[in-house]
Amino acid sequence: MAWEVLSSIGTIAFAVSGAIIAMEEEYDIFGVYLLGIVTAFGGGAVRNILIGVPVSALWEQELFFQLALASITLAFLFPNKLLGPWNRWGHFFDAVGLSAFAIQGALYAVDLALPVYAVVVAAVLTGSGGGIIRDLLAGRKPLVLRSEIYAIWAAIAGILISFDLVRSDLLLYILFVCITVLRILSYLYKWKLPTRHIHSAS
Repeated sequence: MAWEVLSSIGTIAFAVSGAIIAMEEEYDIFGVYLLGIVTAFGGGAVRNILIGVPVSALWEQELFFQLALASITLAFLFPNKLLGPWNRWGHFFDAVGLSAFAIQGALYAVDLALPVYAVVVAAVLTGSGGGIIRDLLAGRKPLVLRSEIYAIWAAIAGILISFDLVRSDLLLYILFVCITVLRILSYLYKWKLPTRHIHSAS
């Protein structure tokens, strides 16, 4: 049950985030739908390629495509004044999508009996893959490549699930809320991972 719920939440959240980015970049209606769909399903497609699942499996998810299309339509029709800027709503939807899809991807890999590192990779790619594709298509630097903490939250979810520390539906929902809150806090308070800058000699 948790897998379906989190898949639905992630699909809606990333579809909306892709639509918001497209509207900020002043894409036409086709571009809004395209970027929303790519954001919602891009992470799952990349994950399937790496863990050996046919990408065609995505086309069997008719309900999720309907959810994505409905969500994009609502975002497109939503009044600009209520939708607000990307910095207010976009990061919230992105955090929700990251958390939901990271957990979904980890569960998917565990069900295939993949090793721990594969589960973590599946969590990270499913949680951040759609956002990476979205940002690249929109000409933006992907959030996952910035020093601000982002994909590490997806990796933590993958580790917890791979070691069977979080398996019941209740614990999965709690993990979802925790990862979402941590991602939002890391954005609000600018939590960063260590960085190193190399300056070339002039």
